[in-house]
Amino acid sequence: MGRSMVLISAVVLAFLVAAPIPEVTAKKYLVGDKKFWNPNINYTLWAQGKHFYVGDWLYFVFYRDQHNILEVNKADYEKCISNLPIRNYTRGAGRDIVPLYETRRYYLLDGRGGCVQGMKLDVLVETPPPPSSF
Repeated sequence: MGRSMVLISAVVLAFLVAAPIPEVTAKKYLVGDKKFWNPNINYTLWAQGKHFYVGDWLYFVFYRDQHNILEVNKADYEKCISNLPIRNYTRGAGRDIVPLYETRRYYLLDGRGGCVQGMKLDVLVETPPPPSSF
């Protein structure tokens, strides 16, 4: 009886190890890549071709005394208006995160004057695709 339990356990363990586990991992995007969150960078081009999914997050690196990260509505985004933000993601360190928790469009900009110099980012967050079957 003991030997059959060991054999059954080994078979179950082998099955569990061999069974494909769907890979669902959040992705961290360094906004602007090595140019970071700075004026005179085209963030529309930076975002082009990227797919942002629920659970991903945006990582902003910037001079904390010069810039910030605000979420605004579409109209304010288009006109670089920052006095009524939906949310301020700035925490003061210049290394801040915007978690993408919802399937929707995020309008992000610098509210300290950088928006008119291109420091704005429009991100569409999608539902992750179903895992591929093997």
